[in-house]
Amino acid sequence: MNFLGLIPARFGSTRFEGKPLQDICGKTMIQRVYEKAAEALETVYVATDDKRIADAVSAFGGQFVMTSEDHENGTSRCLEAWDKIKELEGDTFDIAINIQGDEPLLNPESIQHIKDCFTDETTVFATLVIPAKKQEDVADGNGVFVTLSKQMNALYFSRAVIPVLRNFPREEWSEKHQYYKHLGMYAYTYSALSEFSEMPYSALESAEMLEQNRWIENGRQIKVGITPHEVIAVDTPEDLERVRSIIINEIQE
Repeated sequence: MNFLGLIPARFGSTRFEGKPLQDICGKTMIQRVYEKAAEALETVYVATDDKRIADAVSAFGGQFVMTSEDHENGTSRCLEAWDKIKELEGDTFDIAINIQGDEPLLNPESIQHIKDCFTDETTVFATLVIPAKKQEDVADGNGVFVTLSKQMNALYFSRAVIPVLRNFPREEWSEKHQYYKHLGMYAYTYSALSEFSEMPYSALESAEMLEQNRWIENGRQIKVGITPHEVIAVDTPEDLERVRSIIINEIQE
């Protein structure tokens, strides 16, 4: 099975404009993400609508495709990118992995964990979760929580802590139940990605502002892989400084 790594990257951002090109200890953020992805995948492309990002990717020897400025999310950008890569390389990929371009501490093993979801031949759409092991993970309610079926398919994604343990105080929830938090990596077949992009917005998607609920609400399944590797998404300059500090410590060690 051939896997394609796609990293959607845009320059504009309401909270942190130009973050793909921010320097992190001598490398741009997009370069760090790309290099981590390339440790687990033979073929990786950045999908961008901005020449500055394309030039930066080209400068470190990476591959990119230019996409429209009109995409509302990374998923639709990935579909256009895959179409363009088909023109360049032919129809050679079975699965595309949508890798977040603002997670420079990405662990390549997480990519392997999502690839493993496709050992089940029925899988056409997959994502990753991380076990919420600490009480504060549940107590603060930050992030997106996921409930799973026994077959490791997602039942629902929510910005609320789910499930609610009705018979226990919240400070005991993490001791009584294994909670899972969603990580924003996706993988799909071309047909699933195409179908997903054509689906109209759904009620649950709009309620939670989580596009993956659209697929579930339409009766489809998302296979879930578990990874132990946490990520730090760079959404603000403060997040960037935190990542820089971690990488500096790694270099000094």
